[in-house]
Amino acid sequence: MFLRKDPQTMDKKRSALLAFLTGTPIGCLGGLIGLGGAEFRLPVLVGLFKFSARKAVALNIAISLITVLSSIIFRIPKTNVATIVPLAMIMVSIIAGSMTGAYFGADFSKKVTETLLKKTILILLVFIGCLLIFESFVPFVSGGIAFGYIVVKILIGVFSGLIIGFISSLLGVAGGELIIPTLILLFGVDVKLAGTSSLLISLPTMLIGISKHAANNMYADKTDFPALVLPMGIGSIIGAFIGAALVSVVPGETIKLLLGILLIFSAVKIFIEKKAMSSQINGVDDGNKF
Repeated sequence: MFLRKDPQTMDKKRSALLAFLTGTPIGCLGGLIGLGGAEFRLPVLVGLFKFSARKAVALNIAISLITVLSSIIFRIPKTNVATIVPLAMIMVSIIAGSMTGAYFGADFSKKVTETLLKKTILILLVFIGCLLIFESFVPFVSGGIAFGYIVVKILIGVFSGLIIGFISSLLGVAGGELIIPTLILLFGVDVKLAGTSSLLISLPTMLIGISKHAANNMYADKTDFPALVLPMGIGSIIGAFIGAALVSVVPGETIKLLLGILLIFSAVKIFIEKKAMSSQINGVDDGNKF
């Protein structure tokens, strides 16, 4: 006698497998350029898994939390804590601003229409793509800016954090692609130290974003976690380690150029709404259509 499997169970298993298989190469790409890859996950969540932009953002930041926590666990033991202490004031000021920005970013994603949210996401992804392309030609190297007064430095940190947190929460990303250039260009932080500091800054920012998205009922469907968030998060972690191992083999500048172009292309292709879909945009169900 043969037992028939529940079709919904099969769909969840296929979704989990697909999430893992897509999360791994995305994590690998992120590892090659020193980021978490969340910018590339967002178009996949919308285009392949058929989530609404609002739901995709919420799930993306949950997946990003997994990758950031794992990066912190593996990276901190190899970091000299004494090098981070002098940056404490800068980090706290950016965190204070980014947590506030993350709150308003998540709130903005809930209140605006799906159409406006998609347009906003498109603009931000294109901006990040251009940033990657720019960095492929002009790497971020700076001795920082002499602000003169400590109060000015703190205010600049808070203001930068507001922008970073807003964008991070709106895209569901850790924000490393913005935090690292900010630390290097404005405060003259070493590039390796900037990467570690970025993880510590992004963690509380993401927690605020997640809590706000949870309050907006974006995680009401608990099956999203075993069917998508967890397997894609694990895949991203594995991919990130593979990407980090390939850094010495593949030229970083070339990768950033290609990924910047790819990000812009995929964002434009997925987030520019077609006329045939216009009637389905407003009031669309935030659930997974996969």
